[in-house]
Amino acid sequence: MTLLELAGVSVRFGERAVVDALDCVDLAVAEHEIVCVLGPSGSGKSTLLRVVAGLQPVSAGRVLLGGADQERVPVHRRGVGLMFQDHQLFPHRDVGGNVAFGLRMRGSGRGACEGRVAELLELVGLPGAEGRSVSSLSGGEQQRVALARALAPSPRLLMLDEPLGQLDRGLRERLVVELRGLFSRLGTTVLAVTHDQGEAFALADRVVVMRDGRIAQAGTPLEVWQRPASEFVARFLGFENVVPALVSGEAAMTEWGKVLVPAGSPEGERRILIRPAGVVLVAAGLRCEVLARTFRGTHVALRLRPEAGPELEAECGLAGAPAVGDRVAVSFAPAEVVVLPAA
Repeated sequence: MTLLELAGVSVRFGERAVVDALDCVDLAVAEHEIVCVLGPSGSGKSTLLRVVAGLQPVSAGRVLLGGADQERVPVHRRGVGLMFQDHQLFPHRDVGGNVAFGLRMRGSGRGACEGRVAELLELVGLPGAEGRSVSSLSGGEQQRVALARALAPSPRLLMLDEPLGQLDRGLRERLVVELRGLFSRLGTTVLAVTHDQGEAFALADRVVVMRDGRIAQAGTPLEVWQRPASEFVARFLGFENVVPALVSGEAAMTEWGKVLVPAGSPEGERRILIRPAGVVLVAAGLRCEVLARTFRGTHVALRLRPEAGPELEAECGLAGAPAVGDRVAVSFAPAEVVVLPAA
């Protein structure tokens, strides 16, 4: 069942759409679904969050929650929770006071507040922290308190704006797993904005990639990763091996020569993506010089200069990885080749 629906939503400032505007966005979020919105700066992802929260009026279209139009519904009556990147905790309140804030605003009594606060702090891994000063908390602990505060009024929709953006990578990777498990246990419906692809792919049931105020692609993390809908999406995900190609049957002619493509790929003049894992070191093939190599823990990333065509990104195992300046040969694995849809 759909909880949130954006129908033809546009946001324009003045006579024309500008940075962070939305252009006729359609998006539905089901109950208990976790949706992460990705995109470069200025793509409109934060504006989308503000529109749903009621902090930004729309120029056209409708925002519906539970089927009800939110046009005349003020922010505090929409039943949504919002958690910002900088947490925005109240420095003059202790942890318990911060978590209880939304409950007190709704008129909950002291006993109900204390029980709910204790329950939520236990849930986010900070049992017994009610009396602690927020200034004594680490970044990760502040994030947990902000999350507990957002969850306290039991919002029907929880919105997260770069929730882990200020934390170091190791802590982000650990907390995103915890958040995924927490939201699954609670059945929370989540709409999150993040610039971190790894964070989005680990947290989301569905990923939405935005560009210039429009949705460039929406799908499960696996769908978006395996089948980017455009060159923009492919490059945004970090793939660099994208070139023009003439596709016929199960082969494509490219600047790198003949490349086999998956059966059933669309034919004609296209652009193709070859993932780095699909650039395979072989005894005989396209000759390349190794320009750079980077240790990535489980593999070595290579940047190669072919005899013909643009530079290539490749991956290889740790054992026997070539050195900078070495000459190697490569071929292309069809399973890692994607023929991108026509623009």
